[in-house]
Amino acid sequence: MSAAIRLYAPGDLRVEEVDEAPAPAAGEVRMRVERAGICGSDLHNFRTGQWISRSPSIPGHEFVARVEAVGDGVATLSIGDRVVADSRVTCGRCPACRAGHPIHCTAMGFVGEVNDGGFQRFVTLPAHQVSALADPSLPAGVAVLAEPVAVALHAVNRLGARTDRPALVVGAGPIGALAALLLVHRGVETVMLADRNAHRLDCAALASGATPVSLGDLPHRPAFAIDATGSAAAVGQTLTELEGGGRIALVGLFHGSADLPMNAVVERGLDIVGCAAFDDELDEAIALLSPLADRLAGLSADPVPIRGVPDAYADLLSGESAVIKATIDPWLD
Repeated sequence: MSAAIRLYAPGDLRVEEVDEAPAPAAGEVRMRVERAGICGSDLHNFRTGQWISRSPSIPGHEFVARVEAVGDGVATLSIGDRVVADSRVTCGRCPACRAGHPIHCTAMGFVGEVNDGGFQRFVTLPAHQVSALADPSLPAGVAVLAEPVAVALHAVNRLGARTDRPALVVGAGPIGALAALLLVHRGVETVMLADRNAHRLDCAALASGATPVSLGDLPHRPAFAIDATGSAAAVGQTLTELEGGGRIALVGLFHGSADLPMNAVVERGLDIVGCAAFDDELDEAIALLSPLADRLAGLSADPVPIRGVPDAYADLLSGESAVIKATIDPWLD
């Protein structure tokens, strides 16, 4: 038995002693979790219950772990490998999956929802949902960012920003900060980053190399924008700031419906694209961890123990937290 986080219902998150993850069956691997990340979608699910498909469940789709046992038939991984998870759980049967587009799976689920995730000391998953790190020596605080880097990469790919036109990222949380970092890394000459939380903005701008700005007082009119807030007000204001013919990629999760200035979209020929999870970006994200390690380390906070997770949730949901990426070390007391 060891401590784990279990989500029962909206607002009902508990620290409980649970049986440790079972030995792997055929096609599975059992892993010892080194570090897990608290995602914005974890907070959204806690607030709304939108993706609670079973109760209780152990959240945690962002984690880095070491393989400690492999089931029969697993040839892609070995004991001792340091790995991260592909957070997506697809059906393989719907038209999108059969057409080779699992990102549009009609029954899409996620690790930590349809099966138990990494907010515990050990986790057992199908081997096909696990990828080895390209650089096994990476610090845990960097390696744990593989999955959110893939999410940010998907948003950046969907945006398709030109390097010679200004780009704006709204929201300096994990995905926004990572998206800004990736835009800078890809050579976009002007990358602006906005957030109402001044301390978090400064930290994210320093780590990403973006220019910190106020959404209400931009030094340049952006041609491209990414919203990582899920705030209708922020998206509406960003739409009014975009150049004619500009594009915005939405990756932030909304709470409820959104009243947006759609006439501006129509009259000024703006493009709005949605970005959920990631498509085939995980391998690229894993490869980017080493070259971006120094900057990524600046986004990852010191870990909290399992018993500190409810307080970490409360801090992040307050909107006043200076933390960009909150992380968990299940081996801390």
